[in-house]
Amino acid sequence: MITTIQYNSRKLKIDLKQPIDISIPLRASNINVNAWYVGPPTIEPEKDGDWVAAVAQEASVNFNNIYFNPHAHGTHTECVGHITKKVHSINAHLKQFFFLAEVITVAPETFLEDKVISKKQLQFMLGNKKRDALVIRTMPNTKLKKNKQYSNTNWPYLLEDAVAYLVEKGIKHLLIDLPSIDREKDEGAMLGHNVFWNTKGELRMDATITELIYVPNSVEDGEYFLNLQIAPFENDATPSKPILYKIIS
Repeated sequence: MITTIQYNSRKLKIDLKQPIDISIPLRASNINVNAWYVGPPTIEPEKDGDWVAAVAQEASVNFNNIYFNPHAHGTHTECVGHITKKVHSINAHLKQFFFLAEVITVAPETFLEDKVISKKQLQFMLGNKKRDALVIRTMPNTKLKKNKQYSNTNWPYLLEDAVAYLVEKGIKHLLIDLPSIDREKDEGAMLGHNVFWNTKGELRMDATITELIYVPNSVEDGEYFLNLQIAPFENDATPSKPILYKIIS
């Protein structure tokens, strides 16, 4: 179903029958994607004495409890409340869900003992493009990202000036296929997060960071229409399901 959407001053034609899901599902498994030194998520039926809430165990319904951490166990979207003393809710501050997005593929550069994404790389990829959202796919890009155990791997991250550049460009929604835009072990500095949400000035309350996405190699770099779907959790972060739609020329 092809539809035309008026977005700001542009008319965008998209095919709603061809969504591109770039989320990683949450599974109760040791091979669920994981970060931040926590165990895997659990999905288990409620129990009351000998009664187990599972149809396979003669109950009339399946009635599961789920235990997980949104930051560690899959695709999630977070707001400034992730790093502020006052815990702001992503559900309270993300009120629009459709954005013009650019998908880019970046091979992180070597910086000291780390792999990083630099301002120069982002400048080259974005040029004069004006976008609300940026989706970063890092190289190498394999399906192993869907179940990678990231703890103690020193994953690639964005340099502070690279994040400042995105803020200057007007990027409100940053999506990346890593557990964080910051270094895994940075002594709590959270440099990129602080710059992105402008914690030294007026907070960017409507800006979000989405981490642990997966963009298949079949998805070309370029302009897309993004539907950033979240679960309505009153928390700094929530599981999310970002969907891309290719814009038809």
